Amino acid sequence: MAGELTNERPKKTVGRLKSRPQFLAVREGEKRRGSLFLIEVLDRKLPDAEPRVGFTVTKKHGNAVERNRMRRRLKEAVRLHAGFAMQPGHDYVVVARRDVLTASFEKLAGELVSRVETRPKHRRPETDRSRKV
Repeated sequence: MAGELTNERPKKTVGRLKSRPQFLAVREGEKRRGSLFLIEVLDRKLPDAEPRVGFTVTKKHGNAVERNRMRRRLKEAVRLHAGFAMQPGHDYVVVARRDVLTASFEKLAGELVSRVETRPKHRRPETDRSRKV
């Protein structure tokens, strides 16, 4: 039929974080550091909800043109490569670093997928962190 897409691959949509309180809530979650960006992850405890993602590029990383280019590259990498790896009911905030501009798209997408798929490390409770020296 005319106008139908021929791509049979199922599309997994990723929602967007849009308001400041949503971004601030994710800051309380887990942080996954990388050379190109930092990913903050928060489990909303809603297993049926779609994952949501937001992007942050601070003013110290260049003028508006450069910041928008970084944001567009990250959005496209999530759309093409990392959206399928995001867990339902989780919020993700990608905080860009300046190297996002110069990195190849393959490297950018590969690191994004590896950071999204990283499982949280088991951490000892704060009371159990004393060192016996």
